[in-house]
Formats: sequence, C-alpha cells, structure tokens
Amino acid sequence: MKRFILSITLLAIFTFNSKAQHQTHADENVTTYPPKILFNKQLPASLQKDQVEVIFIRYAPGEISKPHRHPMATVGYVLDGEIEHTFEGVKTIYKKGDVFWEEPAGLHDQTRNISKTKEATLVVFFVGAKGSPILVPEKAKK
Repeated sequence: MKRFILSITLLAIFTFNSKAQHQTHADENVTTYPPKILFNKQLPASLQKDQVEVIFIRYAPGEISKPHRHPMATVGYVLDGEIEHTFEGVKTIYKKGDVFWEEPAGLHDQTRNISKTKEATLVVFFVGAKGSPILVPEKAKK
C-alpha cells in the first residue's frame, strides 16, 4: 500500500510539474528528456468534474472481471502485466505503460489478465459528478 501511495504522490508531482513547465516554457526544452504526454482527451461538457477518484486494481493470474459499467469517465493506466479489455464489445490488449479511455456508462464486458502466472496491475482515474459510484454491476441476462 505504501508503494501505491508513493506512486500516486510521484504521479501527482510529475503531472503538476510537467504542466507548469509546459505553460511557462512552451518554446523551450527545459529538460534533457521532456515529459511525455501519455493520454489526452477532451472531456464532454456534460461532465461536472466535481469529483476525481484514483484506484489501484490487481488482477490475479488468469482472473476475469464480471460485466459492469462505470457511471464516470474512466482513464486506465497499466502498471504491470497484460490485460484483454472488452468495452462495448471491442476487445483490446493493453500492456505495461498503455493508457485507455472508457466513456461514462458504457458496458465494460470484461477485463482478463492474460497471464496464468503473473498479476496484472492498473491505476484507474474516474472523473464525474460527486457521489457517483465508480462501478455498477451489470445485471445477468435471462
């Protein structure tokens, strides 16, 4: 848990620091290795942006999530491992360092840890109206 808190703290510091560098030194390269934008998405005007939640997810080897929806906009970052991510019927493989986006309320059919021997870990950011749940299980079809 301490490692996760340290990772989030460093991520926040890096994010604010790189944003400040780019705002004040837009025409200069201020570091040898300039910050790399991992993901950029224009948010829909309908999002209230009242709340941001960041969670850490671990998938056991071979684990498959059950179908669910996220009422909030979702940005995921794969810390380690490989996952098969199925969103609105579209399957995509994500590996360590990959970033993905999920539209609010879309059907997250499943996420599967591809490895049968190693964990997969993700950091997921949720943005949406204050008080929204981050996950709503999908009702089983009869």
